[in-house]
Amino acid sequence: MALLLPILLFMFTISTVAQDHPPSPGYNPSSRVDTVAYDQAYRTLWGPQNQRFDQSSLTIWLDQSSGSGFKSIKSYNSGYFGTAVKLHPGYTAGVITSFYLSNSEDYPGHHDEIDIEFLGTTPDKPYTLQTNVYIRGSGDGNIIGREHRFHLWFDPTEDFHDYAILWTPNELIFFVDDVPIRRYSRKSDETFPLRPMYVYGSIWDASSWATENGRYKANYGYQPFVGRYRNFKLKGCEAYSQQSCSPPSGSPTANGGLSRQQMVAMQWVQRRYKVYDYCLDPERDHTKTPEC
Repeated sequence: MALLLPILLFMFTISTVAQDHPPSPGYNPSSRVDTVAYDQAYRTLWGPQNQRFDQSSLTIWLDQSSGSGFKSIKSYNSGYFGTAVKLHPGYTAGVITSFYLSNSEDYPGHHDEIDIEFLGTTPDKPYTLQTNVYIRGSGDGNIIGREHRFHLWFDPTEDFHDYAILWTPNELIFFVDDVPIRRYSRKSDETFPLRPMYVYGSIWDASSWATENGRYKANYGYQPFVGRYRNFKLKGCEAYSQQSCSPPSGSPTANGGLSRQQMVAMQWVQRRYKVYDYCLDPERDHTKTPEC
C-alpha cells in the first residue's frame, strides 16, 4: 500500500494536468502563416498618443484621456487573421481589448463584424473571451449579436497567446492557440458575412456592458490599462483583387469543415469553458437569429 499510494498520486497529478489543457488539434495554422510586419499591414486608427511599437510588439493602452486602435491597410473577402495578445492583469472591469473584422466605416449602422473581444474583469474572476458575429447590423443601431463566451484554460495576462479568425466562404472558425473554440457555418446568405472587411485591434472603455452587464465600471485609479500585440498573421483574399487565394496550406478547413481531431479539441473546450451561447439564451428573440 505504501508503494501504491505514490503511484496513485502520480497518476492523479498527470490526469489533472491533462484536463487543464485541450487535446492537440493536430494542425497548427499559426505556424503555417508567415508573420507580417505591423507597419506593412496596419496603420494607427485612433489614439496615436496611446500607442507604442517596439521590437515587433505593439502596445496600446487606455487611460482617462483616450484608448487606442489600429486598422489593416487593405480590406478582405476572406482569410486567416491572427495575432498574439497579452492582457492587462488586475482590475480591468469595463475595459475591452479586441481583435476583429469589420466594415463599420463603409456601412455605418448596417455593418458586418467578426469579433474576438476580451471582456475586462475584477481580480477575483477570470477574463471572458467573447466571440461575436454581426450580419448587416439592424439598420437602427440595435445590432443583433451572436455571442459565444468562454473562460480560458490559462491566465491570458501571464504571457502571449495566439488568437485567430478563419473566414471562408462557408464558415467562420475562431482559434485560441490553434485550438478551434467555435465554428459558425453559413446556413444562408442572410446569416453570414459576405461583404469585404478590414482587420482591427483596439482597447476602449465599454463600462456600460463589458463586465457583468455593466455592474462593474472602468476605474481609472488603475490606469493605464495595457494591451500588447505581436506575431501578426494575415493571409487573406484582398477585396477587389483579381488574384486567387485560399486558406492556409494543408488546413482541414481548406477542404471544408474541421478534422476529427480538431472537432475533439473544440468539443473539449466547449464542454469545459463555454459560459454563454446566444442560441441557448431563453431571453433572446430567436426569430432574429434563424440559424439557431
